[in-house]
Formats: sequence, structure tokens, C-alpha cells
Amino acid sequence: MCPSRIDYSPRVVDDELRDMLAAGGAVLIEGPRACGKTETARRAAASEVNLESDAAARAAAMIDPALLLDGERPRLIDEWQLRPDVWGHVRRAVDESGGKAGGFILAGSAVPPDDSTRHSGAGRILRLRMRPMTTAEMGYSSGDVSLRAILDGARVRAGASTMDTHDIADLVCSGGWPGLRDRATRDVQAALRGYLDDTSETDLRRADGVQRDPRRVRRVMASLARCTATYASARAIAVDVGDSDDPIKVHTVLDYLAALARVFVVEDLPAWAPSLRSKSRLRDGEKRHFVDPSLAVAALATGPERLVREVDTLGLLFESMVVRDLRVYAQAIDAHVLAYRDNTNLEADAIVETRDGRWGAFEMKLGLADIEKAAQGLLKLAARVNVERHGKPAVLAVITGWGYGYVRPDGVGIIPVGALAP
Repeated sequence: MCPSRIDYSPRVVDDELRDMLAAGGAVLIEGPRACGKTETARRAAASEVNLESDAAARAAAMIDPALLLDGERPRLIDEWQLRPDVWGHVRRAVDESGGKAGGFILAGSAVPPDDSTRHSGAGRILRLRMRPMTTAEMGYSSGDVSLRAILDGARVRAGASTMDTHDIADLVCSGGWPGLRDRATRDVQAALRGYLDDTSETDLRRADGVQRDPRRVRRVMASLARCTATYASARAIAVDVGDSDDPIKVHTVLDYLAALARVFVVEDLPAWAPSLRSKSRLRDGEKRHFVDPSLAVAALATGPERLVREVDTLGLLFESMVVRDLRVYAQAIDAHVLAYRDNTNLEADAIVETRDGRWGAFEMKLGLADIEKAAQGLLKLAARVNVERHGKPAVLAVITGWGYGYVRPDGVGIIPVGALAP
């Protein structure tokens, strides 16, 4: 095994990586910088090379990329996207091994600009998405309510979560970054502001070779942060960012959004498009989210003390944090997370849909005062979905910042985030 820190905290993707290595010749782990890809990969790898930190390896790869594949297997090639031609060599090595499972692990924090050459990896190189740590992975959840279990029909039940507004503010400001877990919230935010500076000045250019105006990139990220958990359009962001002295065009904003997604800084939530039995019409458009709410906080240059006073903003960041967690938990059960909105402005913050067609709808409400309205909205949504096509929802639930976990008489579950788990 490769050397790894003794304080490694188990991740939900650990089991996914193990299963993928058993099924395919290679696994590609993709995700934002500093989310823990290297440490997770090291737990499964027998040897490694890091193209970001090892100058000799980069020099050798310029002459003969296949040299990077030499070593005990599974062989980890970290930050592989710095030499994209490594992809083809790994593919050929898997073919030459007769498809033997578990040969290589590729890890990277950016998608190369020309992704077309990578389609030849189909069936040989499996993809695993990794995100920052969840509330449960960081030890802030009792685990009483399993997403897998409630989608299978289990009843929501959990003891009281004692989190309060200050605790939630600290969680959304600190985020799920493994290397920053032991630092004070103020220090974490300083590090994350540096993270966004690096994104605007270096990471985007390294990902696709395009030089963008770092000042404008930072302004777009600040606008995205203000739009967290909303359906803000690129046009609305362009208006928010630009001014008479320095206007910004919509196509420029779209380019920046695509680039930020390529380095896994933002991860918008796609729209769910069920068949409805009402006359309501679905709206498309993605809901805006950073990959971790702490990046939105950093882009806003704020902190927990101010967020406690600005409860509406904290509520949107709380929603984004829960979406992050749901994405991790859903991926582990071969499900995906979407958002619902129709022309009557009926919304659901998250829809979790499994590959076999089961689905659940969730609303995120920081405080307990908004539970009733959220529950009624979920019931209304369930009544609009064509059950002959999609079946009845496996679960309708409001995820809250604190309190008990239980099922209301109308069937809507109440889940404190401090009880939610995979």
C-alpha cells in the first residue's frame, strides 16, 4: 500500500472505489482540488506517481509517458490531466493485460479541454466522482436516518439533534475539506479565499490554456455566491457583474461557468423532468451551487458571525450544504440528485432518483418555522407527478438544521441534518 496518513477518515467513496477496481481495468477519480482524492486513492493503490509535485516524472513523461505506468499495481497516477496523453497509455495497458481488473487509478482536479480522446476509455476506465466531506463523514451526524434505507421504505426516526444556528454557520463556512478540518473557521476561510484566487489566476488557465481576466472571474464567482441555491441565469449574472464602465457579455459568463465546472468549483443541480398529470408545465434551467458552500462563503468574503445575523443567506447556504451531502449519499446507491420547478413556482430543493425508478423529494429548511409550508409543497408536488409513469414517492421529507426526526401524520418526514447518513 502507498503511504497514507494515520488519521484518515473513512469516505463514502471508499467502497465505490473498491468495487470499481474489482470491475474495471482502471478507475478515474475526479473532483475539486483538496477534496481528498489523493489520500483516498492511496488507500487502494500499491504504488504512485504525482505529476504535480514530481518534476522528474513530468520530464520523463515528456519523452515517454508509458514510464509513468511502471510500478506495482494498482498504480496511482495523480493529477494525470497535466499529461493528458497518459490516458491513451493507460487504456492500451488495460487492453494488453486482457482487461485485468484493478490496474490503475487516475486522479485529477480538472477535466482536460479536449475530452473527446477520452471516450476510448469506455469499458476500460470507470469514472468515480469525489466531493468534499459530508456532514456524516466529518462526524457531525448520528447516522439515524439513512438515505438508502428511507428510499427502501424505512420510516424516518431520529433522536434530537442539538445543533443550532451557530453550529450550522460554522459548518457552511468550514466546509468539507479534509486538510482544513483542524483549523479555526477564520483560518479555513482565509485558505479558501486563497483557493479561489488560485482558481481565477492559475487553475482555469492550466485546465484549458485560456487566459481569462482573474478580476472578472472573481466577480462572477461572487455573483454565483449571491445566487447560491437559486435559478439565476447567465444573463442575470452578467447584469449583476457588469457595470457601465466594465460590462460583461452573456457568452463570457457562460464561458466562465463552464471553466469553473471543469475544475469542479461549481456543480449546478440539473432539472428533474417527470411526467405530470396536471396542466402545470416544467421549467428547465439548473440550480446554482458551488461544490461546497464554504467556497460561496469565501467568494462573499463573509463569516459565521455575519451569517447568523443574515438568516436568509444562511438558509440558502444550508440548502447547498445538504445538496452536497445528498449527492455523495445518492451516488453510493447509484442514484442522482435533481431539482424540481414548474410554472406555478412549485419547487422541491432536491429530488433523489434511483436507476430503478424510485424517487424521493426533499425540501431544506434551516429553522422549524418553515416546515409546514415546505411539507405542503412536497405533498402538492407528489400529487402532480404521474404515478403510473413514476410510481409514488418513496419518501417526502423536510431536512432541517436541528430537532427530532419523525414522520408527520400526513406522511412527510422531518430529518435533522445531524441525523442524515448514506
